Amino acid sequence: MMRLLMTWLVGLKLCFSLAVSMANGPTNLLLIMVDDLGYGDLGSFGHPIIQSPNLDRLAATGVRFTEYYSSSALCSPSRAALLTGRHPYRSGIRSWIPEHSGVYLREHEITLAELLQDKGYQTALIGKWHLNSDLGAVDEPQPNDQGFDYFYGHNAFQTPTNRNPNNLFRDRIKLPVQPGYTADLYARESINWLRDRRVDRPFFLMLSMAEPHTPIENPPEVNAIYASHTQGDVIPIPSGLAKPPKSLLTPRGPGEYFANVTYMDQGIGAVLDYLQTAGLRTSTLIVFVSDNGPVTDDWINWYEVNAYGSTAGYRGRKHFLYEGGIKVPAIMSLPGIIPENIVSDVMFTGTDWLATLGTLLDFKVPEDRPIDSVDVSAAVLNEAPVLLRAFHWALPTPNQHDYVIRQGAAKLMLDADHKPIAFFDLETDSLEMFNLISTRGAEVKTLTREHVRYFEAVMADPLRPALGRDQSGHE
Repeated sequence: MMRLLMTWLVGLKLCFSLAVSMANGPTNLLLIMVDDLGYGDLGSFGHPIIQSPNLDRLAATGVRFTEYYSSSALCSPSRAALLTGRHPYRSGIRSWIPEHSGVYLREHEITLAELLQDKGYQTALIGKWHLNSDLGAVDEPQPNDQGFDYFYGHNAFQTPTNRNPNNLFRDRIKLPVQPGYTADLYARESINWLRDRRVDRPFFLMLSMAEPHTPIENPPEVNAIYASHTQGDVIPIPSGLAKPPKSLLTPRGPGEYFANVTYMDQGIGAVLDYLQTAGLRTSTLIVFVSDNGPVTDDWINWYEVNAYGSTAGYRGRKHFLYEGGIKVPAIMSLPGIIPENIVSDVMFTGTDWLATLGTLLDFKVPEDRPIDSVDVSAAVLNEAPVLLRAFHWALPTPNQHDYVIRQGAAKLMLDADHKPIAFFDLETDSLEMFNLISTRGAEVKTLTREHVRYFEAVMADPLRPALGRDQSGHE
């Protein structure tokens, strides 16, 4: 009873603070989503070498979440879930979306951008989209069709590297080569859009950085910061070629990756500085997240060579549903409303942003469809308890551990046929080293039943796309 009273009082205090803020005008939203950043890749999350002063400063002005999880271990499903508040299998975004695959976020899905647009917000997406298979195509919804008034960016990854990219679009128009590095290009475009917007309306800017997704390239002066962590000359490994550049696949140590995170931090810092100098900082809620876990030095694909992301020691990496693939950094800040320098261990996932932002920004979550989003806004003021619930992940993975259900510290992994194959007690085994599947039979059965019940409902979702080509090109 005392825990419930505490939750209610915290929520009441938050609502009161937000009411005072809203009385002075609607709150703006800057959602910063970065690409493949690991849980341990920032100074504020414990990295001993990488310099990330701007994001560390952002964490010091708000809440740093230590138990935040992406909705998938890959980008497209994670982004779909965050924008819709729905498990990605409901929207048919099961994995990353290859070019020309015909997979895309359907028109009937309602995005965060559309909800804010309906409230009079000016909206922009600058950076990565990757929720369709062809930017600019007339037969697939584009960012402009799904709530964003303005779009400038790329789809899956930048080519040939993030220097002088040749695959950027402005709205529906493909652009010529854009001179410069994406960290600068996206920061500058964000600042220009903020400067040119209508000042009588609130804004929602989704800054979706390209970094530190490979292929990476950095200015020499940033690489020089980490020269002691680099062996040999820095030679970028380009993507988008007809054949893999095998002669360039030489491990050179983590220096370039470290530099790419720092350069990303510099670009984000430029946008944060503009908000401050323009007098917008105290009226702008800032959310920072990574879309999924990192590419570590356990490389699977040739284009991952010389990525050295950190999971802070957790097992796995991008593509896998172990902790390292889904546990990622998250920060929230709104001066004067959200307490400063708070560390929260409240567990939540990417789908929960929709309901949480609904409270923080005063919009209604759609009621005409199943929503997998839970409001955790009370957690931004202190360690308010949230109701114990099950969390679900699904992804076609390289090791066939394709489904996960977690409740409390109990984590069950199942194969593609929904057969339980691994059970971990994260309270005593946070690194997932000891499979207890043979000794925790009662819990395995209970979680399996809950998992099957949930996914039967997901697959029966009336808005789920009809069976067709999936992201692997198979029927």
